[in-house]
Amino acid sequence: MTCNTCIRSVIAQGGIFSKARSQLSNIRRDLHAVLHLGYPLKLKLAINLSMMVDSGSTAKRGPVVDVHAEKDDDGGCVSGEWKSEDGKLSCGFSSFRGKRATMEDFYDIKHTKIDGQTVCMFGIFDGHGGSHAAEYLKEHLFDNLMKRPQFMENPKLAISETYQQTDVDFLDSEKDTYRDDGSTASTAVLVGNHLYVANVGDSRTVISKAGKAIPLSEDHKPNRSDERKRIESAGGVVMWAGTWRVGGVLAMSRAFGNRMLKQFVVAEPEIQDQKIDEEFELLVLASDGLWDVVPNEDAVSIAQTEEEPEAAARKLTEAAFTRGSADNMTCIVVRFHHDKADKGNAQSN
Repeated sequence: MTCNTCIRSVIAQGGIFSKARSQLSNIRRDLHAVLHLGYPLKLKLAINLSMMVDSGSTAKRGPVVDVHAEKDDDGGCVSGEWKSEDGKLSCGFSSFRGKRATMEDFYDIKHTKIDGQTVCMFGIFDGHGGSHAAEYLKEHLFDNLMKRPQFMENPKLAISETYQQTDVDFLDSEKDTYRDDGSTASTAVLVGNHLYVANVGDSRTVISKAGKAIPLSEDHKPNRSDERKRIESAGGVVMWAGTWRVGGVLAMSRAFGNRMLKQFVVAEPEIQDQKIDEEFELLVLASDGLWDVVPNEDAVSIAQTEEEPEAAARKLTEAAFTRGSADNMTCIVVRFHHDKADKGNAQSN
């Protein structure tokens, strides 16, 4: 399996008229769907999107860099990378359909400045029962977050409220359909040097700190003691059906969508926050197609063998495939580049 890089992210100057923005959104959605179907054709695709975010607050917000990939093979695999202008951050991603007939994984990477503060957002969305919920999150979750007036003042509250409101909005958008799919969400939001990791479902985020793999999220499985208690207190039941499932149906205890189980399967995220210092080396976000066969420690070890984060992300998805993962696999690797002077000062202190 190979994934050749064909990504170019360009920041457009000025605003975008609403009609043009709508057309770009439609083109992006249609082409993204084609990419994930794995059709045997090669597309040379570079989508550039710049927009001013209307948050309803007085915060001064710059253009948003929305990172996308080009397809360069017929295996349903895409990859790409992005680097910050100041050289302090770089990220790469790889998304592979694998042995599945369809692709239900989505990812989102955005970068902007708010009141002069750098804001970076990374997200993995793993759909189940269909791709609509995961695609909805890709299209709306981070945009909704940036529109929260209290985002910069209280990021944790804004993230929690955004997750739950986006779930409500998705369910409302699907009310006239017979679909009942759902999605996980594992996101990392970097505001300046403060990292906020939020999780719903069984996608996962792991950080490498001083060479040690530290999970920043805990999978929402129905047999987790606190999750089982929450579900049963709400009148639900957790039972074994090949694996532990809510109502014998869903193998995770929190998710977006899943209207029929919504009373028990909530979209309230668990959030961890960390201050990034010189010991933080890299961040790995991935869907369970990777985590089912690649332990946290292995993921960090594999990622550290590659200097470029895109190569690291590709290597991780290749490792998952080689180890027998039959699921969709999507991975984002974020590498922190610290100044040598900062490291020296920290060590002397």
